[in-house]
Amino acid sequence: MSAAARLCIVVGMWGALTACTMVGPDFETPESSVEEDWSARDDRLSSTSVDHDTWWTHFNDPQLTTLIEDARNHNLRLQLAGLRIYEARATLGRVVGNLYPQVQRSRAAATTIQLSENADPISTLPSVVGDATDNNFENYRFGIDAAWELDFWGRFRRGVAAADANLAGAVDDYEAVLVTLAGEVGAAYVLLRTLEERLTYAERNVAIQQRSLEIAQVRFDNGLTTELDVQQARVLLRNTESRIPVLRAGISQVRHSLSVLLGRPPTELADLLGERGTIPKGPDTLDVGVPADLLRRRPDVRRAEHIAASQSELIGVARADMYPAFRLLGSVGYVADSTSDLFDSDSVTGIGGFGFMWKFLNYGRLRNNVRIQDARFQQLVTAYQLTVLGAAREVEDALAGYLGAQEEVRLKSDGVAAAERAVDLALTQYRDGVTSYTTVLDTQRVQLLVQDTLVRARGKVALNLIAAYKALGGGWGLRAQGELIPRDVRLEMEKRTNWGELLKAEEVAPVPPNERGRWRGPDR
Repeated sequence: MSAAARLCIVVGMWGALTACTMVGPDFETPESSVEEDWSARDDRLSSTSVDHDTWWTHFNDPQLTTLIEDARNHNLRLQLAGLRIYEARATLGRVVGNLYPQVQRSRAAATTIQLSENADPISTLPSVVGDATDNNFENYRFGIDAAWELDFWGRFRRGVAAADANLAGAVDDYEAVLVTLAGEVGAAYVLLRTLEERLTYAERNVAIQQRSLEIAQVRFDNGLTTELDVQQARVLLRNTESRIPVLRAGISQVRHSLSVLLGRPPTELADLLGERGTIPKGPDTLDVGVPADLLRRRPDVRRAEHIAASQSELIGVARADMYPAFRLLGSVGYVADSTSDLFDSDSVTGIGGFGFMWKFLNYGRLRNNVRIQDARFQQLVTAYQLTVLGAAREVEDALAGYLGAQEEVRLKSDGVAAAERAVDLALTQYRDGVTSYTTVLDTQRVQLLVQDTLVRARGKVALNLIAAYKALGGGWGLRAQGELIPRDVRLEMEKRTNWGELLKAEEVAPVPPNERGRWRGPDR
């Protein structure tokens, strides 16, 4: 049996042995405290489990849908999250390369040597290849060197599993940004429409109060009342008018915020928003599922789990450093004194070897490194549990706010109807001289107040509903509906760097947990 055949058998047996050896803990999803059901109980809440991938369509507002889809395609923060996915994917490819010979080097050399005619060639060049009587000769070499540290303890496979989990975490982070982005756009849109409705009510009250001032002025001119009525009417009118520029400024500021969310310079977005609109109304019932669904729905919860899984693998990497490292060394090539003989079978030269390195004198440092990685892992386990608790609290808060705001709208709607009727009666009675202007002032002041608070309450219903959808993880499914980065950005990156197939969406799909750390091709 040739030496090459024996070497192949040894390497094959070694590979089979190393495939079964992995030191360090295997990750398991940490325990988390979740209740069986939500504390909020109401007929308007359903325990049906729904992902709410496109929750904004439930509001039946085309402009809201257009804004969120536009933000999905142009938001810069989302582009950053997408680019981090490609960075994590490239990092995974680099780490996978550690499973193969870590040193791979080709070499080639052509040497021409001319020795002195007036000196002993042996003293001039102690080691001369070729005929020592010939003062001029050539030497050609070509070969490949390799060094391979075998993954006997699973250090490199643990590293691959950690990189896999980091890639999954980067995808989760992208989806979390999607959830947040949809919620921010929806909330800004509701705030915008709330301000616009408040502005409309303010303008209507200005018209009513202007009419009241005119009536007071006529009665004063005819000697039916004192100047006090006129000045009081003017004070109320100017106070109401002063609200209008503040509301208009707020509308402009919200439109600017929406522009930035859509990846545009601050503008009024007249092309998407038009002039004015009304607060969108969501469904009367909300499917909230059960608290355990959060572990599947919320991208931030999944990300916390994947980051903890990555750190768990690093414990194994650190522990493997405490054991001997076994290495195969080899070099093969051709050496000849002429180019015609360089690739002749008799010109073959090679060397092979096996060795190991054991850092046993550094055990204190290595052992403490394992402890460091373990402490970091436990921190991330705790962070995961905190993330789960925070997610549950966000849902509970949103549901409580949603139900409370709905009840507030019901009560204030009755109050607004009564206030509007009171204004009509007071103004009629004042014009007929039946009541004083104080009654008119009071009813008009109350009308503006209750109308404004009703609009705010209706806005709170929509805002809390959006907060509930966001807390339930709604919106992350948008990742499957388009590219992670805009096409022009991808083309620019491909022009600058050879990305191969890695900028395709299917190349960044995370590996299932049960396949992480397995041996794979270097360019998966």
